[in-house]
Amino acid sequence: MQIKRVKRHISGILLLDKPLGFSSNQALQRVKWLLQAAKAGHTGTLDPLATGLLPLCFGEATKFAHYLTDADKTYVATLKLGVTTTTGDAEGEALHSLPVNVSKPQLLEVCQQFIGAISQVPPMYSALKHEGKALYEYARAGVDIERKPRLVRIDHIELNDFSEDIATITVTCSKGTYIRTLAEDIGKQLGCGAHLIGLRRIATANYQIHQSMTLEAFESLSTDERIAALQPADSAVLHLPAVALDSDSTYYLRQGQSVWRGGVVPAGLLRLYSEQGEFLGLGERLADGKIAPKRLVVEKIDV
Repeated sequence: MQIKRVKRHISGILLLDKPLGFSSNQALQRVKWLLQAAKAGHTGTLDPLATGLLPLCFGEATKFAHYLTDADKTYVATLKLGVTTTTGDAEGEALHSLPVNVSKPQLLEVCQQFIGAISQVPPMYSALKHEGKALYEYARAGVDIERKPRLVRIDHIELNDFSEDIATITVTCSKGTYIRTLAEDIGKQLGCGAHLIGLRRIATANYQIHQSMTLEAFESLSTDERIAALQPADSAVLHLPAVALDSDSTYYLRQGQSVWRGGVVPAGLLRLYSEQGEFLGLGERLADGKIAPKRLVVEKIDV
């Protein structure tokens, strides 16, 4: 008789260094299984050919996952100039090949043209949905769907290395930016074409790649060590101001009521804590000065 695994109410965030060849969901499901976690979600898709920082949220931390999905990201991208492909990356078939007569100053100048708000057409080989199906499903069937351009933001592009037809750049950008599309657009602007042959995410919001753990390392840990490796749920919202509440206010807030708090209370969303430093969730200061609960942590955690 098959024994059913007991799901645990684990809460926290694992900063995973996603391995090559895994989809984001495959990595999530593997870690969820290792933790026996009842609830889990990831915070922004990384393609199987990409590696790097993938925050995985468990339990109550999933309530704040969208702050990480919406956060700025930083990538190290490797481009091959002179060749375009059907997918914009190394997975696709070659479309066109052109000679590469590009100098480093030319490449630097073209990269700088993409700083700021730019318009991108999402690639067909993407997980964006059209009538309930991912675009890549249509692409694999040979069907081209019209995609509307959308605005994204590139904050910084640094040229790390350039030799003959291979360039490595570091890109800091807004959510929704397709680095494959950026690689293609840089190649188009250079007149020789390009595609992405390597991608590694090194930062999401305030998290950095050096804080992450490989799947292999996580698998080697004991159950207690795996739980200890999780970041606290409030680490996803450290950009919001913090406010501590006394015991009475903590009690009534947890009943769903708005509460008073003496002193200066910042406007907007707030991180709320008890007198003991326990993270209560998010609240918002109202026009009358009270703090209203917005997204509270529920106390049903095993560990």
